[in-house]
This record gives sequence, C-alpha cells and structure tokens, in this order.
Amino acid sequence: MRQPEDEPATTVTRSFASKPALWIVAASLLAIAPLMLRGNSCGHDFNFHLLSWMEVARAWQTGVWYPHWTQDANYGAGEPRFLFYPPASWLLGGLLGSAAPWTAAPALFAFLVLLGSGFSMYRLSREWLPQETATIAACLYLANPYALFTLYERSAFGEAFSEAWIPLILLFALRRRPSIVPLGLAMAAIWLTDAPAAVLASYMLALLTLARSLVERKAWPALRAAASTGLGLGLAAFYIVPAAFERRWVEIGRALAPGMRVEDSFLFTQTADSFHNQVLWTASWIFLFEMAAAAVAAAFALKNERASRTAMAIACLLPPILFLQFPVSAPIWDHAPELRFLQFPWRWLLFLAAAGSLLIGLALRPNGRNHPGRGEPRSILRFWRPLTASAAVLAMIVTASLLFFQPCDDEDAVSAEVAAFHLGQGVEGTDEYTRAGVGNWKIQQGLPPLRILRGPAEEIAKGTSTNPPWTPGGPQNLPADLRVAHPSAEHWTFQIEAAERGYAVLRLMDYPAWRVTLNDMDVEQRPAREDGLMVIPIAAGSSRIDVRWSNPPDILLGRAISAVFLLVLLPLGYFEDRRLCGGRFKPSGGQV
Repeated sequence: MRQPEDEPATTVTRSFASKPALWIVAASLLAIAPLMLRGNSCGHDFNFHLLSWMEVARAWQTGVWYPHWTQDANYGAGEPRFLFYPPASWLLGGLLGSAAPWTAAPALFAFLVLLGSGFSMYRLSREWLPQETATIAACLYLANPYALFTLYERSAFGEAFSEAWIPLILLFALRRRPSIVPLGLAMAAIWLTDAPAAVLASYMLALLTLARSLVERKAWPALRAAASTGLGLGLAAFYIVPAAFERRWVEIGRALAPGMRVEDSFLFTQTADSFHNQVLWTASWIFLFEMAAAAVAAAFALKNERASRTAMAIACLLPPILFLQFPVSAPIWDHAPELRFLQFPWRWLLFLAAAGSLLIGLALRPNGRNHPGRGEPRSILRFWRPLTASAAVLAMIVTASLLFFQPCDDEDAVSAEVAAFHLGQGVEGTDEYTRAGVGNWKIQQGLPPLRILRGPAEEIAKGTSTNPPWTPGGPQNLPADLRVAHPSAEHWTFQIEAAERGYAVLRLMDYPAWRVTLNDMDVEQRPAREDGLMVIPIAAGSSRIDVRWSNPPDILLGRAISAVFLLVLLPLGYFEDRRLCGGRFKPSGGQV
C-alpha cells in the first residue's frame, strides 16, 4: 500500500524523520532508565510474574517445554497457573531469565515490550502519516502515562506486553485492503498475551466494525471482523479451550472479589480499602489526562482535510469509552459477555493510549502541501515538533519515575526471591486458580512432600490464620519409611513402607488433570480435604505412588483446533495476497 507522502522538512526534522528506529530505541531505553539506575520496581504483580518466569525456566531444565503447573504456589502445593494465564509473557520472561541474570530480566522485559509497542504504533501511524509525525506518535505511545503506570506501579507485565498488539489491531481493522490474515494473527497474539486485554480488543474491534459498517453502508467490515476474530480464536485455541473448559475446576470467581469488581473501580470511586482507593485515584487521573489529550487532538485532526476521515473513525469511540467509566454504565458491564473480567473500567486506557497517540499524530500532520517560496507547511508546532515531542516523552518518564516507581523491600528484591525459590519455601497461592471448593488459605507452610496420617482429614489448619506454619510430629502421623523422587513439577513418585494402613497426604493440590497410580493401578476416587491436598489410601506394607500430569481431552482438543487453523492460515494468506496483487483492491491512499 502506498505510504503517505513525506512532507518537506527542515534539517532538524529531516534528521528526526530519517531515523525512526533510532528514536524509538532511544525512547525505550530512556523509559527504562529508572530501572537501570534505581533497580527493579516491585509493583503489585511483580512477585507473581517473577515466580512464573522462574517456574518456566525450571520446567525447561527438567524437560517440560510447555508447563501447566506452578510448583511453588500455595507453599509447594502448586496451582494450574499456566493453564489460565496466557503464555506469551511467561514464556518471554522465562527465556530472558534463562539467558541473562534474573535481576536484569524485568528491565529487559520492559525494554522489549516498550520497543514492540513503539514499532507497532509507528506501523499504524505510518499508514496515514509521514515518517517524522509517525515517529512522534510512536514515542508518545510507548512512554504514555498508562504504559509506565502499568510497568512501574502495577508490574502487570502481561498487560504491558498486550500494548504492542493494540496498534496492529487498529491498523488492520481500519484499512480497506484485504487484512483477514494479519488481523487474525494480531487477535491471536493478544489472546495469547493477556486475557482482559483480549476481551477489550474484541469489543474494540466490534465497535470499530459497527462504525465502519454504518459509514460504508456495507457488510464487508463486519464480515472481515468476524472472519479475523474466528481465525484468531482458532489459532489461540490451544490456550483458550483449556482455559474456558477447566475454569469450572477452579475458583475463577475469586478474580472478581471486592476490590477487583467493576463497580469498585469507576472513576474516583471510594471504597473501604485505602490502598485500592490510592491506585484508583492514580488511574482515574491518568484516564482523564489521556482522554483530554485525545479529545483535543481529535478536535484539531477533524479540521485537517487530509486526516479527518481517519480521525473520525477513532474519535467516535471516545464517548462510549468515557461513558463506561461511570456507574450509569453498570448494566452494560453486568450483561455484556465476559466484560466484567476486565475488572477495572480504566483498562480501556489500553485502547485510549493508542487512539490518543494516533490522533496527536494526525493533528500534527500539515493540512496542505508545501509550495516553493511559501516556507514550512502549516501545522501546530512546525519544525519544533520533534523537540516538543522529546520534551513530552522526557517529562512523562521523569513523572513516572517519581510517582509510579515502587522500591523493593529486602524480601521482595529479585535476589531474595531467587534465593527463596531455590530453597523451595513456596509462596502464597493465587485465589482464582485454586481448586473449586477448596480453602487454599488452610495449606500450611513448611509441609513435607509426603505424610502418612491416620485419617484423610487430619492435620488441617484450624483457626483463622492464613497459611500457618506446620508443626511436625503430630499425633496423627504414622511411622513409615518414605522415599520421594521429583523429576519435574508435573511428575512425582513416592515409595512407602508402612507398618499399618493409613492415608498418604501429598503436598500437592489435587486436580483432575493428575493421573495417579498406586502400585500401577489407577486411583480415580480420592478423599477430599478442606485444604485441597491430594490424599491416597494405602495398605500396610510396600506402596508405590506415581503422580503425573495427563493432558485432559480439552487440552488435546485445543491443540487440534490450533493445528487445523494453522493449516488454513497458509492458503488463506496466499489467496488474500493474490487478490491484493491481482489489483482487485486499490490502495486507499491513507484514507479509512
């Protein structure tokens, strides 16, 4: 497709425009400078992601290339985290931690996702803007306040990664040329990166499609969106199908506990939780700032005859997004499928940041062509645009460092987390990944891998304390000779020599995907405990217990669906390319 004509420029702007990659890399490095100077920012989800990355690296070392189970969660009892959390961020984090020191992995991760966000926004902007202005939009996007808030204060690495795909979804949804395959690939990528962002992207695509269909008075935008969404879901089915099917096996509803519900996070809502209020206050101001910037930019862009159609397509989504930030929109959040799993209405900033950056670029685009003798074309900032954009990026990064940076306590520092991980101390579990009907707060700290007890419900924690320490040598323990082998997080073997019958209680959360054999015989019916640990009745004498992860049919079905769509992808892409190269579609010339 023909790119927009580059406008004439001064020496300063020409130098800026000629090296977009250099400016994007420089802005990304500048954005992580606080991490290089002050160390890692231990935001809200920092430990969750770091543990996931270390678990992935350990799984690879034991020959498990696509892990399902997080061993250290629930103080060694584990949880099926990798079934429900999309794989892109933990695979990248595990790769970085395996190739570089763990202390450097978070900063490297942040740099790569910011770099990806900058280049994807540049690609989106370049569809309608000259190099210089597209570079400005890219730098503003990668360093926008919400991106830095997500990385520094929240440490929501999966959500930060998803910001790299939002501009591409906008690009392929807005262009006229055939784009089922690239849009489908972008939708698959965001589903494999962050589930709330994928839900948001699906609704964003639906809104854009509705607007395009009404303007065009044709069905092709809806058909393209439906085909691309189906392709994306099919390619990501190896993750989506198991996550959708097996969430009935876990307490997925705990993801919507008080403080995580939509009604608790409308703009400037006050709750009984002061920490939640502080985070919401920050997010609310960021939302108002970015909404105001997008609205002002839209007003200028709509007056620009060379950018008005594109600006109109983006700007028409700003009012619905603003409406969703207030309690009056509660019925929509309650009834729209899966929308409540966004948890925070301000997560629409994922789209708003991309829309605002593009609208700023469109507003900065000259309204007419330069003519000899008439000097620089008219624009808002003329050749001062690069300097002004650089100052804006620097100001946002300094502000983020001052307001969003979260210093690490001694126990939260990466070196301490790595040392605790190797000691096998375990960490608190994730509520929504706990087995259904189980109180994972009853799992005791310091449990051995195996105990032989007189009854299946013995030694369950009493009282109201959360995950209390275990006291060894209780009266319900039966003497036995125990040998434990643990080849990987998804395989355990236990050899038991017991003088009398009893119950083997494993430090392992029971889950339907485990295949358990006792002396080579399947054990399918197992006693249940309140803390969710696996219990296996044993007889006096010698017993051999083998516990392995066995992929349920839903995992195999998801992989089969993804394989089928991969086979469909190649001929579909070839057919789409032939239609484009055959001249059936004319370039849009930068118009939506």
